[in-house]
Amino acid sequence: MDKIELMEYWIKSSDDDYDAMQVMFKNKKNAWSLFLGHLVIEKLLKGLYAKNNEENPYAIKSHNLLALAEKCNLDLTQEQIEKLQIITQFNISARYDDYKESFKQKCTDEYTSKQVKNIEEVRLWLKSMLMNK
Repeated sequence: MDKIELMEYWIKSSDDDYDAMQVMFKNKKNAWSLFLGHLVIEKLLKGLYAKNNEENPYAIKSHNLLALAEKCNLDLTQEQIEKLQIITQFNISARYDDYKESFKQKCTDEYTSKQVKNIEEVRLWLKSMLMNK
């Protein structure tokens, strides 16, 4: 795949996960909704990496959103850094059994709603960068 095909692959995959996140959120599967939200952002960052790195468009194999953003050479505000750090936790907390139960308890409707809004804001910001030439 060239960098454009790879970028388009990550965007489409992210959009699919975004749709699934919305379904999970509407059905009160809050922990899974946030886990998918992490994937939405991770894939957009990998798409942005592909866009900006012609020589090697394949992103590092990492789930750490801040590390991916740094590899994309993004100029992040403190608020964006904090959002990426929080969203990164959704990957670990929803994936590993020793964290799952406490994460599920943390994912109240109010908390999840706030975090879904954060994910949506970050998603729009990243997509705007992906669409700009």
